Amino acid sequence: MTRALVAAGLGAGAVALLAMSPRTTALDRSGPAPTPVPVVVELFTSEGCSSCPPADAFLIDLATKVSVPGVNVITLSEHVDYWDHDGWRDPFSSATFTARQTAYAADHGGDSDVYTPEMIVDGETAFVGSDRAAARSAIVKAASTPKAPIALSWASANQPTATIAIGANPATVHASIVVAITEDGLRSSVLRGENAGHTLTHTSVTRRLSVVGQGSADGSFHLELPVKIDPTWNRHALRLVVFAQSSGHRITAAGMIDAADAPGK
Repeated sequence: MTRALVAAGLGAGAVALLAMSPRTTALDRSGPAPTPVPVVVELFTSEGCSSCPPADAFLIDLATKVSVPGVNVITLSEHVDYWDHDGWRDPFSSATFTARQTAYAADHGGDSDVYTPEMIVDGETAFVGSDRAAARSAIVKAASTPKAPIALSWASANQPTATIAIGANPATVHASIVVAITEDGLRSSVLRGENAGHTLTHTSVTRRLSVVGQGSADGSFHLELPVKIDPTWNRHALRLVVFAQSSGHRITAAGMIDAADAPGK
């Protein structure tokens, strides 16, 4: 069962819009393979929603098994909080993701309702999160538009510090630069609510999401970003996701890097 949520007047600027790992491969060809185009797939979900587990399972497939030729699928699982009052509080839920989903809805045709599970590809195409055919079609379409390259690396420091660099590119002029930390392999034994008695498995759970800057007048951006890692998170299952998002929500650059490679504690 899905549940609608009235937008309550939240605008597009209420929340930074985001997204994970490159586990897809290009078609085999003679000579060097072209660089895969990153495509960000966001899933708005909740452990309190009985319709969400199939979409959660599909996101795992997208992250680990489903290959779209020439595409690097970057997955993000964003747990909303509007199901938390129906018997089960999702441990990964946040009002930030509810507001973000509402901001998407407000800008996509003025629709005032949001629902779970909802999947959004590259900030533009939305559909029911368990619809595999719609997802593949949207991913292929999104990959037809090139994105600006993002260079990501870990700098040597006492604290993990990510170097984020984007060269001059019209696609990222004045775009919001968004950073997320995601974690794989999370499980919950749900005791109450619509999924009571079930053990749910998640990938790419968004632990933290924030806007860290804006593309300059020529689209370039550079930042040395200290990254705080919560000691309760599994560092070897974490990734840092970075993407640029225009005022219309279209994602124009994206990349990711493993947190296990970061120096420091």
